[in-house]
Amino acid sequence: MTAPLDAPSGPRPGRASLEDPVRRPAPLPSLTGLRFIAAVLVFFFHSSFFEPLTNPFADRGLAEGFQWLFSKAGWMGVSFFFVLSGFVLTWSSRRDDTVLGFWRRRLLKIFPNHVAMWALAMLLFAGAATPLTAWLPNLFLVHSWFPQHDIYISVNAPSWSLCSELLFYLLFPFLIGPVRRIRTERLWAWAGAMVAGMVALEVAVDLLVPAEPRTPEGFPISSLQFWLGYNFPRAACSSSSSECCWPGWSWRAGPPRSLAAALALAVGGYALALNVPFLYGFTVATIVPVGVLVCAVAAADIRGERTLLSGRVMRWLGEVSFGFYLAQYVVLYYGRTHVLHDRTYGLIGGVLELLALLLVTLALGWLLMVCVERPVMRRWARPRKRTPRRPAEAVVVAPARAGAGAARTPAEDGGTEPVPTA
Repeated sequence: MTAPLDAPSGPRPGRASLEDPVRRPAPLPSLTGLRFIAAVLVFFFHSSFFEPLTNPFADRGLAEGFQWLFSKAGWMGVSFFFVLSGFVLTWSSRRDDTVLGFWRRRLLKIFPNHVAMWALAMLLFAGAATPLTAWLPNLFLVHSWFPQHDIYISVNAPSWSLCSELLFYLLFPFLIGPVRRIRTERLWAWAGAMVAGMVALEVAVDLLVPAEPRTPEGFPISSLQFWLGYNFPRAACSSSSSECCWPGWSWRAGPPRSLAAALALAVGGYALALNVPFLYGFTVATIVPVGVLVCAVAAADIRGERTLLSGRVMRWLGEVSFGFYLAQYVVLYYGRTHVLHDRTYGLIGGVLELLALLLVTLALGWLLMVCVERPVMRRWARPRKRTPRRPAEAVVVAPARAGAGAARTPAEDGGTEPVPTA
């Protein structure tokens, strides 16, 4: 028998604990819509590169301006997904859930889509140039544990973040209990300690790790600094703790009520990331604004406010965003290098090309959702209940009951959680 994630216990005076999820409003539609905005930020970040040449603009000044504008968008978008994942996992966690049941759902959420895009990338371009020592760790999502650039950035480049997600999922069942028991008056101190830990990590990488040789992408740091400061499963414990502890702090310490103020803070954090030394633009400059934004949007949903993110179209885009995120680099790299042969264009041509590639990515993300993610989650996310067989003589035709024959709910059918997941 598997132990529950957090054994039920009565409320303790002076301690913060998340309420029973059954008593909370389940849908968080604006957070779902916001996921697509984050995925698009990552898309434009990857479309601004000069090496490989995914930047579509021929004019050097325009191309460099485009790259500068979105140079931190990928970092911020991924930080949003990590913090959102921690918020949603904490928000939807059940005290009667089991560790193995939790791990089963999480692995089925990410691995099928990853394997599908891994296979497509290997077929289209990576198979001819990627050695066994790189594609095999990538397949099993352990490649970010290797410091070699050609391993931790291999096959489908964005899959590095799934290595971090696996770490978070492994740790979450053991972190959620202690987080629930943190005293309310100590939450700010814990939040400050986490941010300080992230700053200390970047300072150590900046001062102690050699800055040469530079990364193949042309970043002003070495490949080892890039790995230790960002890719090594999200700088391991500092960010993995933020996945679980940040939601507990930011929510119980009082969710922000002003969406406009949270958005302004996010814009300010991005502007700061553009102007601080490179290593500090990964997460340090934006982690607080991202956390505040996630909680402000969730608070608006809980108050029942209608936002631009909560409409049907934005909710659909948010549901597609995980597939979109995994597909975007394959579409950009293969489309630019193998289909368009690195051609560049003027302003209008470049914008039209980006729009076309974005729509192709969206279509591929939708196919992943409807053909891979949803069928897998419905079939295997939760074990099917076995109906005990009754003796033949005991079988009788019973009167129809109210609700008999009704369709099962998504949860009963092994579907995804009723709240957005990263």
